[in-house]
Amino acid sequence: MEKEIVTIFRPYDFALGQKIYIENGPRKGDWKVVGMTDRKITLQCPISLKRFEWNRFCYFVEERQGQEWPRKDEDA
Repeated sequence: MEKEIVTIFRPYDFALGQKIYIENGPRKGDWKVVGMTDRKITLQCPISLKRFEWNRFCYFVEERQGQEWPRKDEDA
């Protein structure tokens, strides 16, 4: 059998109060985890304090120490 390169994804196990940065997509930006269930995640914007509940969608890519949070607007 031939060996292939396979990309493996695992759902990320969030923690309440965790500060995250979504690098791209419609939810791009800084968020704080303020609620979660087996199927849903509630994130809060650190600037507007608005909360949004979504189906779980994030996958772990990397963790960085010493990062600015919330980030300054990169498009300005």
